[in-house]
Amino acid sequence: MPLDIHVRRFLEMYPAASSGRYEDAAQRRGRLAALACSADPPGTEAVGGARDHLMPVHDGQISLRIYSPLGEPVRTLPGFLYFHGGGWVAGSLETHDGLCRRLCNETGCRVIAVDYRLAPEHPFPFGLSDAVAALNHAGRNAALFGIDPKRLGVGGDGAGATLAAVLCHVARDAGSNAIAFQLLLCPILDIAADRPASGDGQNGVVEAFRRDLELYVPPDCDLADLRLSPLRAVDCAGLPPAFIHTAQYDPFGEEGEAYARRLSEAGVPVHGRRHPGMIHGFYGLPREIPYAGEAVRGIGTEIRYAMRLPPQPELRNTRRARPELVHP
Repeated sequence: MPLDIHVRRFLEMYPAASSGRYEDAAQRRGRLAALACSADPPGTEAVGGARDHLMPVHDGQISLRIYSPLGEPVRTLPGFLYFHGGGWVAGSLETHDGLCRRLCNETGCRVIAVDYRLAPEHPFPFGLSDAVAALNHAGRNAALFGIDPKRLGVGGDGAGATLAAVLCHVARDAGSNAIAFQLLLCPILDIAADRPASGDGQNGVVEAFRRDLELYVPPDCDLADLRLSPLRAVDCAGLPPAFIHTAQYDPFGEEGEAYARRLSEAGVPVHGRRHPGMIHGFYGLPREIPYAGEAVRGIGTEIRYAMRLPPQPELRNTRRARPELVHP
Protein backbone atom coordinates (compact mmCIF):
# COMPACT_ATOMS: atom_id res chain seq x y z
CA MET A 1 0.00 0.00 0.00
CA PRO A 2 1.18 3.63 -0.40
CA LEU A 3 2.68 5.68 2.40
CA ASP A 4 0.15 6.34 5.14
CA ILE A 5 -1.27 9.85 4.69
CA HIS A 6 -0.10 10.87 8.17
CA VAL A 7 3.38 9.48 7.47
CA ARG A 8 3.58 11.53 4.29
CA ARG A 9 2.54 14.66 6.16
CA PHE A 10 5.11 13.93 8.86
CA LEU A 11 7.91 13.64 6.29
CA GLU A 12 6.85 16.98 4.82
CA MET A 13 6.67 18.70 8.22
CA TYR A 14 9.88 17.23 9.67
CA PRO A 15 12.38 16.97 6.80
CA ALA A 16 15.24 16.93 9.34
CA ALA A 17 13.92 13.59 10.63
CA SER A 18 15.52 11.94 7.60
CA SER A 19 17.90 14.65 6.41
CA GLY A 20 20.77 12.29 5.80
CA ARG A 21 24.45 12.60 6.43
CA TYR A 22 25.63 14.79 9.29
CA GLU A 23 29.00 16.18 10.31
CA ASP A 24 29.39 15.30 13.98
CA ALA A 25 27.63 13.47 16.79
CA ALA A 26 26.34 16.69 18.33
CA GLN A 27 24.40 17.46 15.15
CA ARG A 28 22.93 13.93 15.05
CA ARG A 29 21.93 14.09 18.70
CA GLY A 30 20.46 17.54 18.35
CA ARG A 31 18.24 16.48 15.46
CA LEU A 32 16.85 13.50 17.32
CA ALA A 33 16.33 15.48 20.53
CA ALA A 34 14.50 18.24 18.64
CA LEU A 35 12.26 15.73 16.89
CA ALA A 36 11.41 14.00 20.17
CA CYS A 37 10.68 17.31 21.87
CA SER A 38 8.23 18.29 19.11
CA ALA A 39 6.67 14.99 18.12
CA ASP A 40 6.79 12.97 21.35
CA PRO A 41 7.60 15.22 24.35
CA PRO A 42 8.97 13.40 27.40
CA GLY A 43 6.70 13.10 30.40
CA THR A 44 3.46 13.51 28.42
CA GLU A 45 1.94 10.11 29.22
CA ALA A 46 1.20 9.34 32.86
CA VAL A 47 2.66 6.19 34.38
CA GLY A 48 2.48 4.69 37.83
CA GLY A 49 5.97 5.97 38.60
CA ALA A 50 9.35 6.76 37.05
CA ARG A 51 12.68 6.96 38.81
CA ASP A 52 16.32 7.03 37.80
CA HIS A 53 18.98 4.63 39.05
CA LEU A 54 22.75 4.77 38.59
CA MET A 55 24.44 1.52 37.57
CA PRO A 56 28.20 0.96 37.73
CA VAL A 57 30.00 -0.04 34.54
CA HIS A 58 33.65 -0.32 33.59
CA ASP A 59 35.28 3.11 33.95
CA GLY A 60 32.16 4.83 35.26
CA GLN A 61 28.41 4.54 35.58
CA ILE A 62 25.31 4.81 33.41
CA SER A 63 21.70 5.72 34.17
CA LEU A 64 18.69 3.46 34.15
CA ARG A 65 15.13 4.77 34.26
CA ILE A 66 12.53 2.48 35.84
CA TYR A 67 8.90 2.92 34.81
CA SER A 68 5.95 1.32 36.60
CA PRO A 69 2.59 0.89 34.83
CA LEU A 70 -0.30 3.21 35.54
CA GLY A 71 -2.86 1.78 37.93
CA GLU A 72 -0.76 -1.21 38.95
CA PRO A 73 -0.32 -1.83 42.68
CA VAL A 74 3.22 -1.89 44.02
CA ARG A 75 4.16 -5.50 43.47
CA THR A 76 6.55 -7.72 41.57
CA LEU A 77 6.01 -7.42 37.82
CA PRO A 78 7.69 -8.82 34.73
CA GLY A 79 10.74 -6.71 33.85
CA PHE A 80 11.59 -5.28 30.44
CA LEU A 81 15.06 -3.88 29.65
CA TYR A 82 14.75 -1.34 26.83
CA PHE A 83 17.54 0.00 24.58
CA HIS A 84 16.77 3.16 22.62
CA GLY A 85 17.50 3.71 18.94
CA GLY A 86 19.64 6.42 17.38
CA GLY A 87 22.33 4.62 15.40
CA TRP A 88 24.51 3.98 18.49
CA VAL A 89 25.45 7.68 18.24
CA ALA A 90 22.28 9.50 19.33
CA GLY A 91 19.27 8.91 21.56
CA SER A 92 18.81 9.08 25.32
CA LEU A 93 16.42 8.42 28.15
CA GLU A 94 14.66 11.66 27.21
CA THR A 95 14.24 11.03 23.47
CA HIS A 96 12.54 7.69 24.15
CA ASP A 97 10.74 8.61 27.37
CA GLY A 98 7.35 8.76 25.65
CA LEU A 99 7.74 5.39 23.95
CA CYS A 100 8.95 3.73 27.16
CA ARG A 101 5.98 5.12 29.07
CA ARG A 102 3.53 3.76 26.50
CA LEU A 103 5.26 0.38 26.41
CA CYS A 104 5.16 0.24 30.19
CA ASN A 105 1.42 0.89 30.38
CA GLU A 106 0.53 -1.32 27.43
CA THR A 107 2.70 -4.32 28.33
CA GLY A 108 2.08 -4.20 32.06
CA CYS A 109 5.82 -4.71 32.58
CA ARG A 110 8.16 -2.65 34.69
CA VAL A 111 10.31 -1.07 31.96
CA ILE A 112 13.98 -0.40 32.67
CA ALA A 113 15.35 1.99 30.04
CA VAL A 114 19.13 1.78 29.63
CA ASP A 115 21.17 4.91 28.86
CA TYR A 116 24.05 2.96 27.31
CA ARG A 117 27.18 4.82 26.22
CA LEU A 118 27.35 6.18 22.68
CA ALA A 119 29.88 6.59 19.89
CA PRO A 120 32.17 8.20 18.94
CA GLU A 121 33.20 8.71 22.59
CA HIS A 122 32.43 5.06 23.26
CA PRO A 123 32.49 3.03 20.04
CA PHE A 124 31.70 -0.66 19.65
CA PRO A 125 31.68 -2.73 21.84
CA PHE A 126 30.94 -0.29 24.69
CA GLY A 127 27.18 -0.21 24.07
CA LEU A 128 26.98 -3.98 24.00
CA SER A 129 29.07 -4.25 27.17
CA ASP A 130 26.64 -1.87 28.88
CA ALA A 131 23.71 -4.00 27.67
CA VAL A 132 25.25 -7.15 29.15
CA ALA A 133 25.97 -5.30 32.40
CA ALA A 134 22.38 -4.06 32.56
CA LEU A 135 21.00 -7.58 32.12
CA ASN A 136 23.23 -8.91 34.89
CA HIS A 137 22.47 -5.95 37.16
CA ALA A 138 18.71 -6.32 36.73
CA GLY A 139 18.90 -10.04 37.47
CA ARG A 140 20.99 -9.54 40.61
CA ASN A 141 18.79 -6.70 41.87
CA ALA A 142 15.35 -7.98 40.92
CA ALA A 143 13.89 -7.21 44.35
CA LEU A 144 15.22 -3.64 44.22
CA PHE A 145 13.54 -3.06 40.85
CA GLY A 146 10.36 -4.94 41.77
CA ILE A 147 10.70 -7.38 38.89
CA ASP A 148 10.39 -11.13 38.49
CA PRO A 149 13.82 -12.34 37.27
CA LYS A 150 12.13 -15.32 35.58
CA ARG A 151 10.03 -12.93 33.48
CA LEU A 152 12.66 -10.48 32.26
CA GLY A 153 12.47 -9.41 28.61
CA VAL A 154 14.75 -7.28 26.47
CA GLY A 155 13.92 -5.01 23.58
CA GLY A 156 14.71 -1.92 21.62
CA ASP A 157 14.17 0.00 18.42
CA GLY A 158 16.57 0.46 15.51
CA ALA A 159 20.12 0.25 16.82
CA GLY A 160 18.76 -0.54 20.29
CA ALA A 161 17.01 -3.56 18.81
CA THR A 162 20.39 -4.71 17.50
CA LEU A 163 21.74 -4.64 21.05
CA ALA A 164 18.71 -6.55 22.33
CA ALA A 165 19.02 -9.22 19.63
CA VAL A 166 22.75 -9.67 20.22
CA LEU A 167 22.20 -9.78 23.98
CA CYS A 168 19.96 -12.81 23.46
CA HIS A 169 22.78 -14.60 21.62
CA VAL A 170 25.29 -13.64 24.32
CA ALA A 171 23.04 -14.91 27.12
CA ARG A 172 22.29 -18.17 25.31
CA ASP A 173 25.95 -18.82 24.54
CA ALA A 174 26.77 -18.24 28.21
CA GLY A 175 24.28 -20.94 29.16
CA SER A 176 21.78 -18.48 30.62
CA ASN A 177 18.02 -18.59 30.23
CA ALA A 178 17.57 -15.23 31.95
CA ILE A 179 15.75 -13.62 28.99
CA ALA A 180 12.03 -14.42 28.72
CA PHE A 181 11.35 -12.60 25.43
CA GLN A 182 12.82 -10.16 22.94
CA LEU A 183 10.99 -7.23 21.30
CA LEU A 184 12.63 -5.87 18.14
CA LEU A 185 11.08 -2.70 16.66
CA CYS A 186 12.31 -1.87 13.15
CA PRO A 187 15.58 -3.65 13.99
CA ILE A 188 18.92 -3.20 12.23
CA LEU A 189 20.27 -6.73 11.99
CA ASP A 190 22.85 -6.76 9.18
CA ILE A 191 25.03 -3.66 9.05
CA ALA A 192 27.04 -5.12 6.16
CA ALA A 193 23.98 -5.33 3.88
CA ASP A 194 23.70 -3.19 0.75
CA ARG A 195 20.70 -0.85 0.83
CA PRO A 196 19.86 0.69 -2.56
CA ALA A 197 18.28 4.13 -2.79
CA SER A 198 14.49 4.31 -2.99
CA GLY A 199 11.87 6.98 -3.52
CA ASP A 200 9.91 6.59 -0.31
CA GLY A 201 11.39 9.43 1.72
CA GLN A 202 13.73 7.14 3.67
CA ASN A 203 16.99 7.69 1.76
CA GLY A 204 18.08 10.14 4.45
CA VAL A 205 17.73 7.41 7.09
CA VAL A 206 20.23 5.26 5.19
CA GLU A 207 22.64 8.16 4.70
CA ALA A 208 22.56 8.95 8.43
CA PHE A 209 23.07 5.26 9.20
CA ARG A 210 26.20 5.10 7.04
CA ARG A 211 27.64 8.03 8.97
CA ASP A 212 26.62 6.32 12.24
CA LEU A 213 28.70 3.30 11.28
CA GLU A 214 31.76 5.47 10.61
CA LEU A 215 31.57 6.71 14.20
CA TYR A 216 30.44 3.48 15.87
CA VAL A 217 32.48 0.70 14.26
CA PRO A 218 36.31 0.77 14.58
CA PRO A 219 38.14 0.33 11.24
CA ASP A 220 39.51 -3.10 12.16
CA CYS A 221 36.08 -4.62 12.91
CA ASP A 222 34.39 -7.16 10.65
CA LEU A 223 30.90 -5.86 9.79
CA ALA A 224 29.70 -9.47 9.57
CA ASP A 225 30.57 -10.08 13.25
CA LEU A 226 27.35 -11.40 14.81
CA ARG A 227 27.75 -8.85 17.63
CA LEU A 228 27.13 -6.22 14.94
CA SER A 229 25.02 -8.21 12.46
CA PRO A 230 23.04 -10.89 14.32
CA LEU A 231 21.25 -11.88 11.10
CA ARG A 232 24.56 -13.49 10.09
CA ALA A 233 24.69 -15.74 13.15
CA VAL A 234 25.12 -19.39 12.23
CA ASP A 235 22.90 -20.79 14.99
CA CYS A 236 19.60 -19.24 16.10
CA ALA A 237 18.27 -22.22 18.04
CA GLY A 238 17.50 -21.78 21.72
CA LEU A 239 16.94 -18.01 21.59
CA PRO A 240 14.06 -16.42 23.55
CA PRO A 241 10.61 -16.02 21.96
CA ALA A 242 10.66 -12.97 19.68
CA PHE A 243 8.24 -10.18 18.84
CA ILE A 244 9.50 -8.58 15.64
CA HIS A 245 7.78 -5.53 14.15
CA THR A 246 8.89 -4.04 10.83
CA ALA A 247 7.56 -1.27 8.59
CA GLN A 248 6.72 -1.46 4.90
CA TYR A 249 8.88 1.53 3.95
CA ASP A 250 11.73 0.92 6.38
CA PRO A 251 15.05 0.39 4.54
CA PHE A 252 15.93 -2.11 7.29
CA GLY A 253 12.61 -3.96 7.09
CA GLU A 254 13.70 -6.90 4.95
CA GLU A 255 16.43 -7.92 7.38
CA GLY A 256 13.96 -7.87 10.27
CA GLU A 257 11.66 -10.15 8.32
CA ALA A 258 14.57 -12.39 7.30
CA TYR A 259 15.56 -12.67 10.97
CA ALA A 260 11.99 -13.64 11.87
CA ARG A 261 12.21 -16.46 9.33
CA ARG A 262 15.60 -17.58 10.64
CA LEU A 263 14.30 -17.75 14.19
CA SER A 264 11.13 -19.55 13.19
CA GLU A 265 13.09 -22.14 11.17
CA ALA A 266 15.27 -22.71 14.27
CA GLY A 267 12.20 -23.47 16.38
CA VAL A 268 11.96 -20.10 18.15
CA PRO A 269 8.38 -18.78 18.61
CA VAL A 270 8.06 -15.56 16.60
CA HIS A 271 5.18 -13.08 16.59
CA GLY A 272 4.66 -9.58 15.23
CA ARG A 273 3.87 -8.02 11.89
CA ARG A 274 4.98 -5.88 8.97
CA HIS A 275 3.14 -2.59 9.37
CA PRO A 276 1.70 -1.32 6.07
CA GLY A 277 2.34 2.25 4.99
CA MET A 278 4.79 2.87 7.85
CA ILE A 279 8.41 4.09 8.03
CA HIS A 280 11.39 3.52 10.30
CA GLY A 281 10.64 4.83 13.78
CA PHE A 282 6.88 5.28 13.29
CA TYR A 283 6.03 3.68 16.68
CA GLY A 284 7.59 6.66 18.48
CA LEU A 285 5.45 9.31 16.75
CA PRO A 286 1.89 8.96 18.10
CA ARG A 287 1.13 12.67 17.82
CA GLU A 288 1.96 12.75 14.13
CA ILE A 289 1.00 9.20 13.11
CA PRO A 290 -2.18 7.96 14.86
CA TYR A 291 -1.50 4.37 13.80
CA ALA A 292 1.58 4.40 16.06
CA GLY A 293 -0.61 4.24 19.14
CA GLU A 294 -2.57 1.32 17.71
CA ALA A 295 0.64 -0.53 16.92
CA VAL A 296 2.02 -0.11 20.45
CA ARG A 297 -1.28 -1.28 21.92
CA GLY A 298 -1.03 -4.41 19.78
CA ILE A 299 2.52 -5.00 20.98
CA GLY A 300 1.31 -4.62 24.53
CA THR A 301 -1.36 -7.26 23.98
CA GLU A 302 1.27 -9.66 22.60
CA ILE A 303 3.55 -9.28 25.58
CA ARG A 304 0.76 -9.35 28.18
CA TYR A 305 -0.41 -12.64 26.68
CA ALA A 306 3.12 -14.08 26.69
CA MET A 307 3.76 -12.96 30.28
CA ARG A 308 0.35 -14.24 31.44
CA LEU A 309 -0.76 -10.79 32.52
CA PRO A 310 -4.41 -9.64 32.40
CA PRO A 311 -5.34 -7.31 29.55
CA GLN A 312 -5.67 -3.57 30.02
CA PRO A 313 -8.71 -2.78 32.24
CA GLU A 314 -10.72 -1.26 29.38
CA LEU A 315 -10.14 -4.44 27.34
CA ARG A 316 -11.08 -7.02 29.98
CA ASN A 317 -14.66 -7.36 28.77
CA THR A 318 -13.57 -7.98 25.20
CA ARG A 319 -12.02 -11.04 23.64
CA ARG A 320 -8.24 -11.07 24.01
CA ALA A 321 -6.70 -11.92 20.66
CA ARG A 322 -3.77 -14.29 20.44
CA PRO A 323 -0.63 -12.67 19.02
CA GLU A 324 -0.18 -12.93 15.29
CA LEU A 325 2.53 -15.26 13.98
CA VAL A 326 4.92 -13.56 11.60
CA HIS A 327 4.83 -14.82 8.02
CA PRO A 328 7.16 -12.37 6.23
